[in-house]
Amino acid sequence: MNETRRHSHPRGRDHSSRPMDSNIRNMIKEIEEKLSDSLLPESKIGLNSFERKLIHRHFDHNPGFETRTYRDGDRFTLFVYPVENLKKFARTKAQESLDSGTDIELDPMGSFERYIIHNEIQEIAGVETVSVGEGKERHVKIISKKFGRGLKKIAKKIRLF
Repeated sequence: MNETRRHSHPRGRDHSSRPMDSNIRNMIKEIEEKLSDSLLPESKIGLNSFERKLIHRHFDHNPGFETRTYRDGDRFTLFVYPVENLKKFARTKAQESLDSGTDIELDPMGSFERYIIHNEIQEIAGVETVSVGEGKERHVKIISKKFGRGLKKIAKKIRLF
């Protein structure tokens, strides 16, 4: 009988099969619960590189979330973004703009969230997006093109008379 056995590599350790610490599991569960109906990212400060890696790996397999780590000197902050919630929100607001024929200004948000909104809406006919404002007040404006520029110009002229 020919038996095949798997042997671990003699050098180094394979961290991919290492069991996840219960604290990390609880942290991931807490993040998922907080982000289930949120548009704002969840941030974690003070994690070591292995803990950040485990959290990144967990959320990398879920297309509804995106993780980013930002460095400020020796301090790392991990952000988990509820991408699917942001996309759904963007589609809803785009439809609202189409239905009403008016422009909609969203609340201020970070650059990555604005990026998600812009990308999601770019494929929707009849609306376009621009970022307006400066610094922490920068936000997305959804512009309805339902009636076109010509009709808007005519409406302005009519108001002048």
